Formats: sequence, C-alpha cells, structure tokens
Amino acid sequence: MGQDNTEVKYLSIGANRNTAVADWGQDGLVAFGADSNIALWQPHGSQLRGVTHLLSGHKDIVKAIKFLSRVESESHEKKTYLLSGADDHCLKIWSLAPDGGIGECIQTLQEHTAAINCIATIHEQGRQGSTTTIFATGAADASIKIWAFDGKEARVLQTILPKPKFFPLAIALSRLGEDGDALVLATAGTRDIVQVFVAESTANPEFQLQATLTGHEGWIRSLDFTWEKTKHDGADSDLLLASASQDKYIRLWRLHQGKELPAAVANGADPSLGAYLPGKSPSNKAHRLKVGGRDFTVTFEALLLGHDDWIYSAKWFTTPDTRQLKLLSTSADNTLAIWEADPSSGIWVTNVRLGEISREKGATTATGSTGGFWTGLWSPDGTSVTCLGRTGSWRVWDYNKEEDQWTPQIGISGHTRAVAGIAWAKNGDYLLSTSSDQTTRLHASWKHNNYTWHEMARPQIHGYDLNCIDSLGDLQFVSGADEKLMRVFDEPKAVAKLLDRLCGIGDSSTAVNTMPDAANMPVLGLSNKAIEAVDDDAEVNTSTNPEMDREALDPGTTVRKSALEIDHPPFEDSLSRHTLWPETEKLYGHGYEISCLAVSHAGDLIASACKASSINHAVIRLFETQKWTEIKPPLTAHSLTATRLRFSPDDQYLLSVGRDRQWAVFEREQSKGDHDNNTREPPPSYTLLQANPKGHARMILDAAWVPSTGSPVVSFATAGRDKTVKVWRRGETDITCITTITATHPVTSIDFAPHLNKDGHFVLAVGTEAGKISIHSLDSTSLTVASSFELRPELCLAKPVLQLAWRPWTDSNELAIAGDDSSLRIYRIVKEEQ
Repeated sequence: MGQDNTEVKYLSIGANRNTAVADWGQDGLVAFGADSNIALWQPHGSQLRGVTHLLSGHKDIVKAIKFLSRVESESHEKKTYLLSGADDHCLKIWSLAPDGGIGECIQTLQEHTAAINCIATIHEQGRQGSTTTIFATGAADASIKIWAFDGKEARVLQTILPKPKFFPLAIALSRLGEDGDALVLATAGTRDIVQVFVAESTANPEFQLQATLTGHEGWIRSLDFTWEKTKHDGADSDLLLASASQDKYIRLWRLHQGKELPAAVANGADPSLGAYLPGKSPSNKAHRLKVGGRDFTVTFEALLLGHDDWIYSAKWFTTPDTRQLKLLSTSADNTLAIWEADPSSGIWVTNVRLGEISREKGATTATGSTGGFWTGLWSPDGTSVTCLGRTGSWRVWDYNKEEDQWTPQIGISGHTRAVAGIAWAKNGDYLLSTSSDQTTRLHASWKHNNYTWHEMARPQIHGYDLNCIDSLGDLQFVSGADEKLMRVFDEPKAVAKLLDRLCGIGDSSTAVNTMPDAANMPVLGLSNKAIEAVDDDAEVNTSTNPEMDREALDPGTTVRKSALEIDHPPFEDSLSRHTLWPETEKLYGHGYEISCLAVSHAGDLIASACKASSINHAVIRLFETQKWTEIKPPLTAHSLTATRLRFSPDDQYLLSVGRDRQWAVFEREQSKGDHDNNTREPPPSYTLLQANPKGHARMILDAAWVPSTGSPVVSFATAGRDKTVKVWRRGETDITCITTITATHPVTSIDFAPHLNKDGHFVLAVGTEAGKISIHSLDSTSLTVASSFELRPELCLAKPVLQLAWRPWTDSNELAIAGDDSSLRIYRIVKEEQ
C-alpha cells in the first residue's frame, strides 16, 4: 500500500442561494455553503486559485455560515472557528487551520428540529476576545436558540419562540450600552416586523422581548447592527440596526441610551431624513427598553430608497480611521449599492452602485444574466466587496483609491446542481462539464497565473437538465438533456481567440477565421444562433416583439467586438452572455430523455441511448458526423435504460451497460464497397458480438475499456450497484470475467488512465455512491490487481461520484471528477511507495 500524495489542481462549485450562506472572516477567508459542502476561498490570495478546500459533513443544503470572533484558548493561542447550519437541522462547529487550510468539525449539534436559516454572533465594540462567545441561530422550526461556546464545545442557553409566530430569516446580536454588559438581539423573517430582545448580562443571558418595530410591508431578509461613534469624544454611543425587506426598502433604527430621545428625533427633524414612502409618513414612535435599571430608546432613523426589487442583504462597515459608516445592500434588481450619510444633511444616499447594469435592454434570465444578488460581503478592511448571484457565482470589486472607483476582479463560479457529465477535449486542452443546473461549462488553465484553472466559457445555457456530453474533436461537442434530441455545438471565434490568448490553446489559423464570431440565444428558444459581433458604439435594435417572433435574438446578449478581448478569465456577466457556442445540428430519433452518449475516437460516430422501460426504447442509435444522419437499424440488446456507452480505443467495438444488469459488446463491420456514387466510404455499422444478461447482480452503472497496448485483445471493466468492479477479457471463444474488485459501496463510476504507469501497470480509478475514490493498479498481462489505495477522506465527495475522466495526456496523472454534490474537481494523482 502506498501513501496518497494526491494534489488538488482545481475545485469548482457554485454557492447556495441564501442570504446567510456566506461570511468573510478576519483572515481574508470567505466561507460559503455549496450544496452540502462548505467551500473556502481566498479572494486576495497570492494565487487566484478559486476554491481551496471543500469541507463535507452536512447531509443536506448548507444555508447559514458565520465566523466566530476568535476565541483565545488556555494556551493564549487564537483559533479560527466557523459555524454552519443546514437543511439537515444540524449546527456544526469547525476549527480551521491558521493558514485558512483544511478544517475539522469539532462538534455537531441537533437541537433544532428544522432547517437552520441564519446565525448571528456578537458584534464586538473593539474589546478583546474573551474565553466564552455567545451566538444565536434561527431555524424553520420557528425558534431562535442562544448558545455559549467556550472554545471546546457549545451549549444551548435559551430557546426563544417568537410571538406572533414566524420563521426567522435574519437575526443580529450585539452588546448594548457603553459598558457592554447587556445584550440585544434583533430577529425578523416571514412577517413584516422586527422584534427586539434584550438580556441584562452576558454571563447567563436571559432574553426578553421589549420592542416590536413596525413599518416594513414585506418579509425581512437581513438584519445587521453597528456602532456609531459620537462626534465629540469618540466613545461608543448608539447602536444602528439596518433591516432589509422584500418591500424594496431598507430601514435604519437607532438604539440610544437614556430616557431622552436622540437629538434628531427630539428636535422634530424629519424622522426619515428626507426619504418618505409615496403617500405615507413613516412613524417615529419611540420604543422604550429597560435593561438592568438603565433606559434605552429605539427610534426609526431613516428609510433608504433606491432598489427596484426585493432586498436580500444589508451589511455595515465602519472605516477604521474616520469612523464613517457605510452600508452594503444587494437586491433582486441585480445591483449592489453602497450607502453613506451625507455629511451636511444626514440623508442616506448611494454613492456607489455596482452590478449588471446592462447598456442593452432586454437581458433575460435565459442566459443567466439576471436574477438578482442574494448576499453581499465586505472584506475585513473594507476595500473589497463580493456578492453572490443567481448562477451561484461570486463577483468581486476592489476599491481603487487613486481613481476613486470600484473595479471588477476575478471571482469564482461553479455548477449549482449535480455535475452529470464531463468530457476532455480530444487533445486534453480543456475540460467540458454539464449539469442538472442546465449549463455546460468549459474549464482551462490560465497560463499567466501559474496555470491555475478557471471557467473560461459557458457554451450552453439550456431549458432542460443536461445529462451527458462528449467532445467531437477540439472545436465541437455534443450534449444530451432531458429532451428527446442531442445538440451539436461549434466553437465561435471570440472563444477560440480567448483560449489562444489566455491558455495557449489552438492557434490563429484559417480555421479560426472561418468560425462564426459568437452566439446568441432567441428569447423564447433553446437553440443558440451564430451571430456577428457588433462594433462597440453600434446601436442594437430592441423593437422586436419576442412574443410574435420566437427567433428574435435577445438584445441583452448582443456581443460587442471588444467583449472578450481581455487578458483575464471572463467575469460572470461575460461568461453568461458572451461565451455561448452556436448550435449547428440537432440529432433526433429517441422517444424519451437522453441518458448517455459517446463519440468515437475518430469523431465519425455518435452513439446514444435514452431512458427506457421497454425493449423498443432501450436501443442504441448511431449517427454519422459527415451528414449528421442516423445509421439504421439501431442496435438492440438492452431491455431497460442504457447507463453508459464507450467506444474501444481503436473504435472497433462499442460497449454498452444498463439498468437491466447486462453489458453488450458490438463489433464494427468491415466496409462493403463504396456508395454515394463512389464519393465516400459507407457509414460504419456495428453488430452484436456478445451480451451478458447477468453481468452483475444489480444494475451496471459504468464501464471503461482497458487501454490498448498494441494487441487487439477485447478487455474492459464494468461497475455495478452490487459493489463490485469486474474486469472482462475475450478468450478463445467468448468474453469472461477474470478479475473482481470489491468496494464498500455501490460503484457509480470508473475510468482507465490512457497510458501505463511507471511500473507498466494499467491504472483504474473507481468512484462510489458514498463519494469515495480509489486507485487500482492492474497487471498489464493478467489484469489482476497489483496495488490499490484510497484517496484521503478530505478529498472524497459528500455525495455519489457521477463520472471520472482521466486527462488524455501522456503522464499527466490528472483525473477529473464529477459529483452529485455539485462539485467539479481535478486531482493530480500521486502515490509514493513506502
């Protein structure tokens, strides 16, 4: 057994769309929920590597993430702790390595009886970390729990059941008063009220409801406290609470110590500081709080108008030197705003507005270009902001002090649902992935940044869940979805030039000059159309009525000539609008959703199958790629859905496996004369060589050919739900099983490395339903297992491995992994012999 030194080359995964799903810690680390994982990312790391680690442990969608203020241990060592809550009702506490590296779960708590929606930690006022930290969680069981954490374990101090009953979507927690002994908790959610609870002491807090703030007219998605310094002595004085709602407004509330009202309210000044709802006057009723003999007032401070749709989040930042308050808000109107109070009038205005404010009208959700920003985060120093969009991608802006403007930076992107299929370009230059999130993405390594991997294009954005994909040469691919046809796409000129410039892929030959400029999608269609890029200053006709003309192109995805003339991986808005590939062919014939497909190594054939419960539909259809016609009759062998099709390395054989527990091998027939007036060879056809109706005890989920070593021996492996991998070889008469590899869980995916390893062995990667991945070396002569090892637990997936694909390069040792947990991974497999 060897030691696993596998290296992570690339982790790609999209974030879950929840307001509380992410936090930006003091070490510069962003943690966010991604399916059932927690992804760690350093936006300003030394290398733009994207996601650096995935922490798995939750059994369902992660909805709430929060860093704890650093707790000082008995050895005076400050550790970073992370809290996570999920749909599995669990709260987990993670201890992270000092360098932001891999973390470990130190405690799992299941005190809630429903999904945890939000987490709040104490908003400190400059004091040093103590040995105990108070935090709160809100869940879909309509309860809020108060916890104490001492650096080792957390315990519940109190359970609050809000009345009137609602589901908490946002909570905020802070110290109260100048001595900071008391605590205040604000909570809101599926009602239009904010409830304020106070506790007299941090030692053993007992929260009591003391105020209910009214004024909003929709659900409240976000709450955040901050301290405002007084101008004369700089001491902590008032707390400000921001509440963001689906009524499109943000309200600010002031918590002031003393019986007297804050100066602005007492003097009769405009309670909203100049901002009124149309036809309504905001109430400035003072709510009185009593904590330990001290008096506080809660008054309405300001109404912030400016967003056109639901507001998902509002987060405060205080500049360290000037103590100026800034508020970051994100909205479903696809904008991110930074608010500041005008120094002279005190009116809150938006000084900065970022996002996809398209110069083109009519940008649609078809290309993922709208849908809003779900949450926004400040960097610890306030010089950067990041926000999460509808497509699960993160956008980043940095503040440029010299130019006094916010400039976009490279963010990260990834699939938001199961990655159903992956395929390398035939030469291994790039990787294609397709997913149930209805997108196909192209990933490649950026040569200017030490060959880090990034999403470089999004060739297909579809209306159906995508199931399978394969590469047709280096400039073309075919994909299958939950529809009855397959679609073929050609690379456009803009993407080809981008890949050449950033990744050294392809060249600027005549092939590029004959490509279409780019692609666009009809507003009500599913087929990408080839288009010509327009000059940067050209006007776009937006008068077309898409309801009358289904082929009307979406003006919001018009491609300007300069759109992809960039020296960095495309930002999210460019990916979703400007990197589509034009669709060139549709292949019909199947009666149900496409389940699997494969392209021959020569690129002359496409084999496909669809979901089937009868022999009539469980056929394999072959299409030739010169005239894109079906070769009839289809191949018959299975009685249920075929799950995987694979051509042998020399294309002489086609292997199919299915849910009916059988495998079938079809042999290519020799051409018999010319036809079509002797203009070309007749299309190749296949006949059944052998089928094994009892190949496995349960359904067969994957198959792979043993790489060719020069001898024409038929040998392949199959993987089944019966927890075995079987290796088969053709003998003198028929194909028999010669090796069986057993696994601890059903085997969902396998693939052979394209070349022998340094020991002259075949290398087989095996992925299971439990997310485990193992590597087996097989003797090249006997095909028996010479050695095996499993990847380290932190490299395994939280859900089933859906597909494995070795990079078709000599000695690359790079394995692409598609997961049911929405993750796409590339590992460089290294084993050191002990």
